[in-house]
Amino acid sequence: MASLLEKVSTLISANLHSLVDQALKSNSLAVIDQYIRQVEDHLENLGDATATVGGEVKSIKRRLHDQEQKEDELDRAIDAFLMEGNEETATAAQSKLNSTQRLIETYKEQLTRLQAEYRKLLDAKVKLEARLATMKQEREELQALLELAKSKETAVEAMKGLDDLMGSGDTDISRIAQSIYARLDKATTATEMRAASLDEQIDQVLDRGVIDSQLAERKKRLGLSE
Repeated sequence: MASLLEKVSTLISANLHSLVDQALKSNSLAVIDQYIRQVEDHLENLGDATATVGGEVKSIKRRLHDQEQKEDELDRAIDAFLMEGNEETATAAQSKLNSTQRLIETYKEQLTRLQAEYRKLLDAKVKLEARLATMKQEREELQALLELAKSKETAVEAMKGLDDLMGSGDTDISRIAQSIYARLDKATTATEMRAASLDEQIDQVLDRGVIDSQLAERKKRLGLSE
């Protein structure tokens, strides 16, 4: 479990800003897709581990309850044997009670350890799920942004071709080129408006540092700082 939590911790602490920057620079979502696959794989393993430890917690609790009931029965039995003057049986019962109490302490120690592990696994699962949701959202927005960039590159290439037509000396061709230029100008303006909107959304999504700082300050004011 320790090894799994270490790997999960690495994914949780991954620099999402850096992943986004790499995707933009390479004009590819491959680095983000790889991160998402790793998170999904570890989430599955984390779910299995959490369920296993949670089952062990329930099992230990049940055994502990049974032994505590046995402890109470033995305690009452010893008193009854002593009241009857049955010293030998009381001695045997006391020995069994001592053994039962040692077993109870062992179960309590196991329960404390398992409950701590269970809480760590649940906490890691929640954090990793949040990271996955964040990166999936950013992937969608980055994909739209990259598609816009490709569209604009295509428009630029088309305009280079129109420049050649404009200088051909043919009046009809020149007029057609002007008409296409007008349509391209309109389309380019539309893509710029969409890109501006997406850029703003990306900035909002990526501005995690400011949000984290605000939440930390609020927790400090409320006395919730760790």
